[in-house]
Amino acid sequence: MMPRALLGAGLAVVLAGCVSTVGKVVTAPVKAGAKAADWMTTSQDEADRNRGREIRRQEEAARKACRKEGRRDCGED
Repeated sequence: MMPRALLGAGLAVVLAGCVSTVGKVVTAPVKAGAKAADWMTTSQDEADRNRGREIRRQEEAARKACRKEGRRDCGED
């Protein structure tokens, strides 16, 4: 009777590790898919930041063109 109890306790410890590993293996593809989707999409914050950069580039190009024309009031602060 005692060896079966020890065997059962030993199996419980070993299987607990296996269940943990199986859980990680099963969730890995889901996590990888979520990460790929995150890399492929642009958040609203990123879109706003990129739009702000583009507007600043356009404003700077307009100021340079204005100065090149020789005008004094080119929108500089």
